[in-house]
Formats: sequence, structure tokens, C-alpha cells
Amino acid sequence: MSAPQLTPDQAKVILDWTLPVLKNEHQTTKRVIEAIPLDKGDYRPDTVCKTALELAWHIVAAEKRFLGGISAGAFDFNPMPRPELIKNSAGIVTWFDESFAANLQKLEAVGGEQLTRMIDFRGMFQLPAVSFLQLAISHTVHHRGQLSMYLRPMGAKVPAIYGESYDTAQARLAKEGKAS
Repeated sequence: MSAPQLTPDQAKVILDWTLPVLKNEHQTTKRVIEAIPLDKGDYRPDTVCKTALELAWHIVAAEKRFLGGISAGAFDFNPMPRPELIKNSAGIVTWFDESFAANLQKLEAVGGEQLTRMIDFRGMFQLPAVSFLQLAISHTVHHRGQLSMYLRPMGAKVPAIYGESYDTAQARLAKEGKAS
């Protein structure tokens, strides 16, 4: 995978264009993780799948790794296990908010030169740092979709993701006195 050469100004435009998308996707991902029932984090649809909490942790830890790598100029691929104190979806959401806020602050301060610096991704490809923002978003969206498919079988409601879900539409209709 290769990317065209970027000027620092172009990289800054990409960052400024992408950060609002990242912030919006963060809120959506939080809603999906928050929907995991506190007592059902060990649910998995099949033995080869991660549990709901394992998948939620994968999403938030990978996003922290991507965003931190962009601002640091290199990725830290050391394992990032879920702390023992984080026992449910509420704990993951709290951690996610804190790490996201810290990484967002760092990203907003990154200059154009640093955003054009090439970063290696596990020896598979090298891209300008700013290019990893889209990869981070795509990774989160991909796994968030997987996690959203866990919710109904766990007995949870699926939150709005890109527009109303069946569950949010039913809640709205009930509020309007029109539920089916």
C-alpha cells in the first residue's frame, strides 16, 4: 500500500477534515459498547468469536494504539490487556472516553510536518501518519458492526448507528404513542 506524497498543508487539511468524523464515530462506538448489558459481557455468538467485552476492548485499545501512533510518529505494538479493574462495558466506556480525550488533544496539536512523516505498520506498509486516521476509523467501524450484531442475542437494544435502528425507532414511536 502506498500513498501519494503530501505537503504539510495538505496533511493538516486531511486532519482538520477527518477529526470531526472521528469524534462522531467515537460517540457512536460508545453507544454500541454502552448497550452491552453489564452482566452479559461474556456473551459470544460462537466459540471462535471474542466475547462482547473482548471485542469491545479490542476496538478501544486498537483505536488508542492508532491515534497514539499518529501523534507519536510510531506505533507501540506492545500488548495492551484490559486492566483487571475494568470488569464491564461501563468500565470500558470510561477508559475509552479518557484515552480518546487524551489522544484527541495530542492530535489537535500535531503539526503538518509530523503528519507527513512515514510510519511503518508492522512491516506490512508505510504511510504518512495522517493516513492512519482513516485506517483507525475503518477498523473501529468494522469491529463495531460485529459488536452490534451481538446485542440482540444478548437481550440488548441496538442503538442508532447511522440513523435509527429498529430499537430506537420503536422507542421513538412509543414516546409518540404510536408503537406497534
